Amino acid sequence: MLTLQTKKVSNMTKKGKHTVLFICLGNICRSPAAEGIMKSLVEKAGLQDEFEIDSAGIGSWHIGQLPDSRMRKCGAEHGYNFNSHARQFQKSDFARFETIVVMDNENYRAITSMASSEADRKKVVRMADFLTHHREYTTVPDPYYGDYSDFELVITLLEDACQELRDSIIGEG
Repeated sequence: MLTLQTKKVSNMTKKGKHTVLFICLGNICRSPAAEGIMKSLVEKAGLQDEFEIDSAGIGSWHIGQLPDSRMRKCGAEHGYNFNSHARQFQKSDFARFETIVVMDNENYRAITSMASSEADRKKVVRMADFLTHHREYTTVPDPYYGDYSDFELVITLLEDACQELRDSIIGEG
């Protein structure tokens, strides 16, 4: 696991801004939360000028909408402001982002199937690969059809993984 993660990290760093795109199914729960958490971590470290962070969904159902109200409420209770508007992943995102982080295996299959090269496929990583305290999870589960505790779990997992992802990108992981 460590060797694989180290390989992924080395592919994620380059000169200029670090560009990170988070992906989930509809871009209203997990990926906007990951975007908000990562932005917060980067800002707290004073690195906001070194990163471009965004999120997108695989589907087009929620384009233009704010994140799910339950996710926004849960995020606010943890000190986050999840206020991005949903958008759909585009093939052009492969050129724009050096790191594309997916929440589950279905996301991984969908995004890698759109890649036109092996280099693009290598940009796609799984968020769960960066979990340090919750390694029993192999995906970040979709809370949409769950209850509030499912949203809490997602925040917990994303806080864990985003910290490691950020540290890996800046070379501290």
